[in-house]
Amino acid sequence: MTMTMAVTMKTITGGICAVKGIRANGIKQGKNGLAIMVADARELETAGVFTRNKVIAAPLIVTKSYLEKGNLKAIIANSGCANAFTGEKGIIDAKWMAEILSKKLNCKPYDIGVASTGVIGRNLDRAWIGGHLDEVYNQLSDTEESARAAARAIMTTDLSMKEIAIELDNGVRIGGIAKGSGMIEPNMGTMLAFIFTDAALSKVTLDACLRKAVDKSFNMLVVDGDTSTNDMALLTATGFNECEEDVFQEGLDHVCISLAKMIAKDGEGASRLIEVRVTGAKSAKDARKAAKAIVRSPLVKTAIFGKDPNWGRVVAAAGYSGADIDQDKISLKFSDTKNEVVLVDSGKIVEGKLDELKGIMESKEIIIEVDIGIGNFGAIAWGCDLTYDYIKINAMYTT
Repeated sequence: MTMTMAVTMKTITGGICAVKGIRANGIKQGKNGLAIMVADARELETAGVFTRNKVIAAPLIVTKSYLEKGNLKAIIANSGCANAFTGEKGIIDAKWMAEILSKKLNCKPYDIGVASTGVIGRNLDRAWIGGHLDEVYNQLSDTEESARAAARAIMTTDLSMKEIAIELDNGVRIGGIAKGSGMIEPNMGTMLAFIFTDAALSKVTLDACLRKAVDKSFNMLVVDGDTSTNDMALLTATGFNECEEDVFQEGLDHVCISLAKMIAKDGEGASRLIEVRVTGAKSAKDARKAAKAIVRSPLVKTAIFGKDPNWGRVVAAAGYSGADIDQDKISLKFSDTKNEVVLVDSGKIVEGKLDELKGIMESKEIIIEVDIGIGNFGAIAWGCDLTYDYIKINAMYTT
């Protein structure tokens, strides 16, 4: 698939290993998984964005401190145990993960990023991780299957693997993998996302680009409204190809938005992807508030699940979002990939449209467009419906 924007790019195979200098591998056994990603770089640079939850998992504390020392040559990530709310032992365990990989790579522990995902409040299973380290490390490679093995290894309640790779028209490649299905409403972080590029960019530039991309993508994503203790996005550049910052930014935005939509589509128990587009807001902040309030609303989510054409829940959510609203100027439209129906036009209900709306509510991907009508700012948010299966999954998560 080729996308023509201000920058031309194409989707390619290979996942994160499509990026020059990246080797990866992973293993998944039941609820436990282990992934390793290594950057053999010309000029290594790394940036990271972390959760704003005040209960911060040990791996994030360790990785953030290591990133402040320099750049990360490799990442080791486990699934099944979040290593969160585990006190000093959790910090020691996270440092141990970095240490055992650093010995394999003949580098310092602070050259290794550490990530964990899974159940909060349980100690790391050192025996399982240590027992599978050699198996994963010894089969590190730059193949498509190795990239997918790493993507599978970090999955928890995810039903689908999340990966993407693109090539820009200047030859620069960007690849990413992510995990996330529940406990998803990031705030200046993500769930877990590991993104790699062969672009030659400074650490300062990478950091700025990552924050902009995360703000447009993962920070506009809501599955259930919970912000994880373990949210992290890492961006690693191997420095093989020159790239202008604005060109790279467009590519990175596309990768992050694509991964965010994959996560929304794979929300725990989800049956439908919801995209909310807000326009006509007084400010960018107001547009974001309104879009996220709508996609976060349990009543909107359950209406989408039940195929209930109860569009009033959408305008109600916009109204309580905190954004400036003039109800006499709001317009509302629902659409899918084929059809659209205008329900409200400048504050006036368009009669006789419910049957058309019922048809759209049958679709697997539903777009809700709200024009607030009082400004020139817009935002897009993504989420999913709220189903019986979400309750089942989370009612029995540890049992």
